Amino acid sequence: MDGLLTLLFYAAIFYFLMRFGCGAHMAHGHHDKEKESTEEEIFLDPVCGEKVAEAQGYGELVDGRLFRFCSKECLNTFDENITEYSKKTNKFILNKEHHHEA
Repeated sequence: MDGLLTLLFYAAIFYFLMRFGCGAHMAHGHHDKEKESTEEEIFLDPVCGEKVAEAQGYGELVDGRLFRFCSKECLNTFDENITEYSKKTNKFILNKEHHHEA
């Protein structure tokens, strides 16, 4: 019984460290907040071609490439024919410093 309680104790400590400690920052990318980037990744929905911001829509990782989708319907269509759609260009870089207004 002592072994079980010890295991539960260490499991609880591990959980809280990963949830609220340094592990949480590594998983969610908060460790680079100090570095303000001048570039923003914009993804192209491979199904409909709509632009999708990095933190918007739905995402799927295929062969190490992240694809973003504007809707659940586009994600489902992608999954139905993943071989064809995964060959398309999926993102481009937008430089925040060089905005041109008309």
